[in-house]
Amino acid sequence: MNRDLRHDLSAAAAAALLVVTAAVVGTVIQDRDGTLHVDWPPLLADWAPHVGPGTPAALAVAAAVVAYGPSTAARLGWRVLLLATWLTGMAWTWSLALVDGWHRGIAVQLTTPHEYLRAVDRFRDIPATLRDFSDHILLQSPDNWPAHVAGHPPGATLTFVVLDRIGLGGGGWAGTWCITVGTTAAVAVLVAVRALADERLARRAAPFLALAPAAVWVGTSADGYFAAVAAWAVALLALAVTGHRPAVTALASGLLLGWTVHLSYGLTLFAVIGAVVLLLGSRRARPLLFLTAGFLVVPVAFAAVGFDWWEAYRLLVTRYHQGVGGVRPYGYWVWANFACTVVVVGPATVAGLRRAGVALVRRAESARVRPALLVLGALVAMLVADLSGMSKAETERIWLPFALWLLPACAFLSGPRGWLAAQAVLALLVNHLLLTGW
Repeated sequence: MNRDLRHDLSAAAAAALLVVTAAVVGTVIQDRDGTLHVDWPPLLADWAPHVGPGTPAALAVAAAVVAYGPSTAARLGWRVLLLATWLTGMAWTWSLALVDGWHRGIAVQLTTPHEYLRAVDRFRDIPATLRDFSDHILLQSPDNWPAHVAGHPPGATLTFVVLDRIGLGGGGWAGTWCITVGTTAAVAVLVAVRALADERLARRAAPFLALAPAAVWVGTSADGYFAAVAAWAVALLALAVTGHRPAVTALASGLLLGWTVHLSYGLTLFAVIGAVVLLLGSRRARPLLFLTAGFLVVPVAFAAVGFDWWEAYRLLVTRYHQGVGGVRPYGYWVWANFACTVVVVGPATVAGLRRAGVALVRRAESARVRPALLVLGALVAMLVADLSGMSKAETERIWLPFALWLLPACAFLSGPRGWLAAQAVLALLVNHLLLTGW
């Protein structure tokens, strides 16, 4: 065993120890005073070993990617590879979701009392609802919004309102939307890595993006959809700053970034990743001008109908501390949040992050430093979110948009099949041993 592999395994073992420690300490705290408000710390999940209709497909997809993923990714044409990554990611995500069956795994995920679909009928007059949106955020306000509606800007709920208006209402269609759109995030990450760094590294990352443990939550939460919107905003910005139709791609990136911050307040931290992209790209001002113009469209449109983003966020902070967010102990979650992230990204990503760190410290060639900086940007964004105290628990879902940008670090690994197998085993164990809350 060479020294690099020993260090990779040590990093993965340390991450596993973090998860075990979070589970043991969390169980003690939860059993003692119940302040964590999760039943299987650090994840929002219940212990429930089971199999389901998606089990055979999940095993087949995992085996195929482990056996043929790296070699196939190396030889396919670039556009075919992007399509194959998306289709494989969809197959993986659908099969994992269907381990819990159609009803529980997909159809009811977004229909619980805390979810967006519970508020769809209240948007009959969309402009009027947006004007009054902030009046229903606080718990003591009349007809206060369900937790997820109150906890996000109205763009999140509006997505499902529009789906309902075009005849795609209900939990089944909502789940299908989140999986179909959410799994395109992997393609966006590949586009960005190729544009900013190196096609070879993007190809090496492709199987890991398709087979990510994150699929457990991409398939069961709206945050998978949010992750895709944010990822495409970054990918288009990467194309813009590297000279690929800069006016069009920068404008489109700005539009998506504007929509991103109206899907989730926390995704304003994608400004950190965007800043890294700008740093790695050209020094020309033209893309930045179109980016700014595109970005302003969505906030101006919402403001024109009466929605005040800043006021809504101020009220959300109060609402957060009115609920379980005000009870959950910061001293536990400030480190246990990262244990959740380890489960989402898997041991291969942890080992890849070690190698990315080495590339930065040793100032390796540009093709390796550039994706390492992109990964570092995602880590910084997550650290800021963590220290803010507004991300206590449930980060396996909340941090999905950032976690996906850690996966390109897997491109630095040697022996990819073994690491892919470890990723698949983790996802399969989580989905078959636990009933996740998202």
